[in-house]
Amino acid sequence: MVSSFLAHDLLWGMTPEQLPADAPVWAVEALGLGQPVVVRRALAASGQVAVGVRGRAREQRYATSMPLSAILRLVHPEDLCHVECQRDLPALQALSRLRSMLDASGWTWGISGSAGFELASGIEALHERSDLDLILRTPQAMDRLQARHLLAQLDGSVCVVDMQLQTPFGAVALREWAGSSRRVLLKDDLQARLVSNPWQPSLEQVA
Repeated sequence: MVSSFLAHDLLWGMTPEQLPADAPVWAVEALGLGQPVVVRRALAASGQVAVGVRGRAREQRYATSMPLSAILRLVHPEDLCHVECQRDLPALQALSRLRSMLDASGWTWGISGSAGFELASGIEALHERSDLDLILRTPQAMDRLQARHLLAQLDGSVCVVDMQLQTPFGAVALREWAGSSRRVLLKDDLQARLVSNPWQPSLEQVA
Protein backbone atom coordinates (compact mmCIF):
# COMPACT_ATOMS: atom_id res chain seq x y z
CA MET A 1 0.00 0.00 0.00
CA VAL A 2 1.08 3.63 -0.47
CA SER A 3 1.71 5.22 2.91
CA SER A 4 -0.52 8.11 3.94
CA PHE A 5 2.37 9.31 6.10
CA LEU A 6 5.23 11.37 4.73
CA ALA A 7 8.93 10.57 4.84
CA HIS A 8 10.62 12.07 7.91
CA ASP A 9 7.44 12.02 10.02
CA LEU A 10 8.15 10.75 13.53
CA LEU A 11 5.85 8.15 15.08
CA TRP A 12 5.61 7.03 18.70
CA GLY A 13 4.13 3.76 19.96
CA MET A 14 6.18 0.99 18.38
CA THR A 15 7.38 -1.59 20.91
CA PRO A 16 10.29 -4.04 20.88
CA GLU A 17 7.81 -6.91 20.53
CA GLN A 18 6.79 -5.57 17.11
CA LEU A 19 10.31 -5.95 15.72
CA PRO A 20 11.35 -9.01 13.71
CA ALA A 21 13.11 -11.71 15.71
CA ASP A 22 16.44 -10.94 14.02
CA ALA A 23 16.39 -7.21 14.78
CA PRO A 24 19.65 -5.90 16.28
CA VAL A 25 19.92 -5.56 20.04
CA TRP A 26 20.40 -1.79 19.83
CA ALA A 27 17.06 -1.43 17.97
CA VAL A 28 15.28 -3.44 20.65
CA GLU A 29 16.85 -1.24 23.31
CA ALA A 30 15.92 1.98 21.49
CA LEU A 31 12.25 1.05 21.28
CA GLY A 32 12.37 -0.18 24.86
CA LEU A 33 13.24 3.39 25.85
CA GLY A 34 10.12 4.63 24.09
CA GLN A 35 11.83 6.56 21.33
CA PRO A 36 10.03 7.36 18.05
CA VAL A 37 10.63 5.79 14.68
CA VAL A 38 11.07 7.69 11.42
CA VAL A 39 8.80 7.18 8.40
CA ARG A 40 10.85 6.16 5.36
CA ARG A 41 10.19 6.01 1.64
CA ALA A 42 9.09 2.45 0.94
CA LEU A 43 5.91 0.48 0.42
CA ALA A 44 4.48 -1.46 3.34
CA ALA A 45 1.87 -4.16 3.75
CA SER A 46 -1.73 -3.25 4.46
CA GLY A 47 -2.08 -1.94 8.01
CA GLN A 48 1.64 -1.10 8.23
CA VAL A 49 3.87 1.91 7.60
CA ALA A 50 7.53 1.68 6.56
CA VAL A 51 9.78 3.12 9.28
CA GLY A 52 13.35 3.24 10.45
CA VAL A 53 14.70 2.82 13.97
CA ARG A 54 17.59 5.11 14.94
CA GLY A 55 20.41 4.03 17.21
CA ARG A 56 22.97 6.23 18.91
CA ALA A 57 25.68 5.57 16.32
CA ARG A 58 25.42 6.96 12.79
CA GLU A 59 25.53 3.49 11.26
CA GLN A 60 22.73 2.21 13.50
CA ARG A 61 19.69 2.53 11.24
CA TYR A 62 17.23 -0.37 11.00
CA ALA A 63 14.49 -0.53 8.34
CA THR A 64 11.27 -2.23 9.36
CA SER A 65 7.52 -1.57 9.45
CA MET A 66 5.14 -0.44 12.18
CA PRO A 67 1.48 -1.40 12.66
CA LEU A 68 -0.78 1.58 12.09
CA SER A 69 -2.77 0.48 15.13
CA ALA A 70 0.29 1.04 17.35
CA ILE A 71 0.69 4.74 16.53
CA LEU A 72 0.19 6.91 19.60
CA ARG A 73 1.66 10.20 18.40
CA LEU A 74 2.71 11.80 15.11
CA VAL A 75 5.06 14.76 14.61
CA HIS A 76 5.74 16.28 11.18
CA PRO A 77 9.04 18.02 10.38
CA GLU A 78 7.19 21.33 9.97
CA ASP A 79 5.86 21.02 13.54
CA LEU A 80 9.44 21.49 14.78
CA CYS A 81 10.36 24.80 13.15
CA HIS A 82 9.97 26.83 16.33
CA VAL A 83 10.82 24.25 18.98
CA GLU A 84 13.65 25.59 21.11
CA CYS A 85 16.65 23.64 22.38
CA GLN A 86 19.11 24.91 24.99
CA ARG A 87 22.12 23.02 23.66
CA ASP A 88 24.71 25.20 21.93
CA LEU A 89 25.72 23.25 18.82
CA PRO A 90 26.53 24.36 15.26
CA ALA A 91 23.43 22.74 13.76
CA LEU A 92 21.17 24.57 16.22
CA GLN A 93 23.06 27.83 15.67
CA ALA A 94 22.51 27.44 11.93
CA LEU A 95 18.82 26.74 12.49
CA SER A 96 18.47 29.87 14.60
CA ARG A 97 20.09 31.97 11.87
CA LEU A 98 18.02 30.51 9.02
CA ARG A 99 14.63 30.38 10.74
CA SER A 100 13.39 33.89 9.85
CA MET A 101 14.55 33.59 6.23
CA LEU A 102 12.77 30.25 5.79
CA ASP A 103 9.64 31.55 7.50
CA ALA A 104 9.56 34.45 5.03
CA SER A 105 10.24 32.27 1.98
CA GLY A 106 6.62 31.46 1.27
CA TRP A 107 7.37 27.72 1.33
CA THR A 108 6.43 25.27 4.08
CA TRP A 109 9.64 23.97 5.64
CA GLY A 110 10.61 21.54 8.36
CA ILE A 111 13.46 19.92 10.27
CA SER A 112 14.49 16.30 9.78
CA GLY A 113 17.52 14.17 10.56
CA SER A 114 19.26 14.32 13.92
CA ALA A 115 18.08 17.85 14.67
CA GLY A 116 14.44 16.97 14.06
CA PHE A 117 14.75 13.80 16.10
CA GLU A 118 16.27 15.67 19.05
CA LEU A 119 13.81 18.57 18.95
CA ALA A 120 10.83 16.20 18.80
CA SER A 121 11.96 13.62 21.35
CA GLY A 122 14.34 15.42 23.69
CA ILE A 123 16.85 12.61 23.11
CA GLU A 124 20.31 13.98 22.39
CA ALA A 125 21.13 13.02 18.80
CA LEU A 126 23.23 16.00 17.64
CA HIS A 127 26.95 16.52 18.11
CA GLU A 128 29.48 19.20 17.15
CA ARG A 129 29.92 17.88 13.60
CA SER A 130 26.27 17.17 12.84
CA ASP A 131 24.74 18.49 9.64
CA LEU A 132 21.44 20.33 9.74
CA ASP A 133 18.85 18.46 7.66
CA LEU A 134 15.87 20.45 6.40
CA ILE A 135 12.94 19.77 4.10
CA LEU A 136 10.98 22.16 1.91
CA ARG A 137 7.47 21.30 0.74
CA THR A 138 7.40 22.34 -2.91
CA PRO A 139 4.05 21.40 -4.48
CA GLN A 140 4.80 23.95 -7.22
CA ALA A 141 8.03 23.87 -9.17
CA MET A 142 11.09 25.77 -7.95
CA ASP A 143 13.23 26.91 -10.84
CA ARG A 144 16.97 26.38 -10.80
CA LEU A 145 17.78 30.05 -10.28
CA GLN A 146 15.60 30.08 -7.14
CA ALA A 147 17.34 26.90 -6.01
CA ARG A 148 20.80 28.44 -6.42
CA HIS A 149 19.78 31.54 -4.50
CA LEU A 150 18.39 29.46 -1.64
CA LEU A 151 21.45 27.19 -1.58
CA ALA A 152 23.75 30.22 -1.34
CA GLN A 153 21.87 31.34 1.78
CA LEU A 154 22.13 27.90 3.36
CA ASP A 155 25.81 27.55 2.51
CA GLY A 156 26.67 30.59 4.63
CA SER A 157 25.91 28.56 7.77
CA VAL A 158 28.27 27.39 10.52
CA CYS A 159 27.65 23.75 9.57
CA VAL A 160 26.66 21.82 6.48
CA VAL A 161 22.96 22.32 5.72
CA ASP A 162 21.29 19.68 3.55
CA MET A 163 17.81 20.42 2.23
CA GLN A 164 15.45 18.09 0.41
CA LEU A 165 12.76 19.48 -1.87
CA GLN A 166 9.59 17.44 -1.35
CA THR A 167 7.75 17.45 -4.67
CA PRO A 168 4.39 15.72 -5.28
CA PHE A 169 6.37 12.88 -6.90
CA GLY A 170 9.17 12.38 -4.37
CA ALA A 171 12.23 14.16 -3.03
CA VAL A 172 15.23 15.75 -4.69
CA ALA A 173 18.26 17.30 -3.02
CA LEU A 174 18.31 21.09 -3.29
CA ARG A 175 22.06 20.91 -3.87
CA GLU A 176 21.51 18.69 -6.93
CA TRP A 177 18.68 20.82 -8.34
CA ALA A 178 20.82 23.93 -7.91
CA GLY A 179 23.73 22.24 -9.73
CA SER A 180 24.61 21.99 -13.39
CA SER A 181 23.63 18.38 -14.12
CA ARG A 182 20.77 18.10 -16.58
CA ARG A 183 19.15 15.28 -14.62
CA VAL A 184 18.81 14.84 -10.86
CA LEU A 185 17.95 11.92 -8.57
CA LEU A 186 14.27 11.78 -7.58
CA LYS A 187 13.36 9.37 -4.76
CA ASP A 188 9.83 8.06 -4.21
CA ASP A 189 8.30 5.10 -2.39
CA LEU A 190 9.17 2.72 -5.22
CA GLN A 191 12.51 3.78 -6.62
CA ALA A 192 15.20 6.37 -7.16
CA ARG A 193 15.49 7.57 -10.76
CA LEU A 194 17.18 10.28 -12.78
CA VAL A 195 14.79 12.92 -14.12
CA SER A 196 15.17 16.31 -15.73
CA ASN A 197 12.09 17.79 -14.01
CA PRO A 198 11.19 16.48 -10.51
CA TRP A 199 7.75 18.08 -10.81
CA GLN A 200 6.89 16.35 -14.11
CA PRO A 201 8.68 12.99 -14.04
CA SER A 202 5.91 11.24 -15.96
CA LEU A 203 6.83 13.17 -19.11
CA GLU A 204 10.15 11.37 -19.54
CA GLN A 205 11.56 7.88 -19.75
CA VAL A 206 12.70 6.13 -16.58
CA ALA A 207 16.52 6.12 -16.55
